[in-house]
Amino acid sequence: MIVIGIDPHKSTHTATAVDSTTNTDLGSIRINASFDDYAQLMTWSKQWPDRIWAVENASGLGHHLTQWLISRGEAVVDVPSTATARVRELSRGGRRKNDRIDAAAAACVAFSQGDFRPVAPEGHTDVLRILDERRTDLIKQNGRLVNQLHAVLRELFPGGMERDFETEDAATQLKQLRPETAADAMRQKIGLEIVGDLRRIRFQIDDLTTRIKTELAACGTQLPKIPGVGTVTAARILARTGNPTRFANEAAYASYTGTAPVEVASADKQRHRLSRSGDRSLNAAIHIVAVTQARTPSSPGYAYHQRKMAEGKTSREAMRCLKRQVAKRLWRTMCDDLEQRLAMPLSA
Repeated sequence: MIVIGIDPHKSTHTATAVDSTTNTDLGSIRINASFDDYAQLMTWSKQWPDRIWAVENASGLGHHLTQWLISRGEAVVDVPSTATARVRELSRGGRRKNDRIDAAAAACVAFSQGDFRPVAPEGHTDVLRILDERRTDLIKQNGRLVNQLHAVLRELFPGGMERDFETEDAATQLKQLRPETAADAMRQKIGLEIVGDLRRIRFQIDDLTTRIKTELAACGTQLPKIPGVGTVTAARILARTGNPTRFANEAAYASYTGTAPVEVASADKQRHRLSRSGDRSLNAAIHIVAVTQARTPSSPGYAYHQRKMAEGKTSREAMRCLKRQVAKRLWRTMCDDLEQRLAMPLSA
């Protein structure tokens, strides 16, 4: 088996072929990031029919090349940059670093240490990630525009308006205003422009939410059936998790989400605290689900939270336990969804 390691950069990519049994460098090539040079790279690689590609940071700078290779039937694995750094540290060259060494390190890591992740073609979770990121950006823009409009109204009207004002009410008052100075006339004009921007952004947010619902229905996930998991939360969980089987078990997933308890060294008794590591966006989504369940008597999380409180745990400790249980159920549900999707062609 020949492993072709890729060290990707924004404008260039360096590939190094390594024999996986002897770690022998068989050759290297450097190309520009362009379709013509991608074809040149493919032609160069055909001298090793039994090959596999190991791309450093395949979800970052190597994303485009990785998906291009996968679309042509090539087997590609993702190698974390931290793993290639370890190989450089342990190599005879010490800390020497260049593109060819990095590419060779990616190839060596892939099978000598097994520190890699197979890369699959983009699917529903990638679409959801794109939609969720766009919606999040628009919500941030909406907040900034509301603040700008509030500042303009404060300068136009005595005392401004209530903080939770309706945009249409603000538009009505702006249209009825008769400015007395040129500055107020410009403030009125800017205020109406901001109202127009808010209308457009809110329409886009609603449209993105509808598209997220459609995509969730297309992938057939059961996440929205879990109490506390809404449309946007389900999309974020799927997008941030990706393929759930890349985690060995539910404990590994809990560690990834930052919901696994961390033991605190103590001389008198064993204690735990919340983990501050893991995917914080995913952790926040799980927190929303846990808080919703803890406040909803009809949800299973409510009874669990009350039982932990009755055992003498503090509210924070009980919530930590509930988040761990929520993460477990989310992971199992996503695994079941994946099994059902894989079984569908066989049953057809």
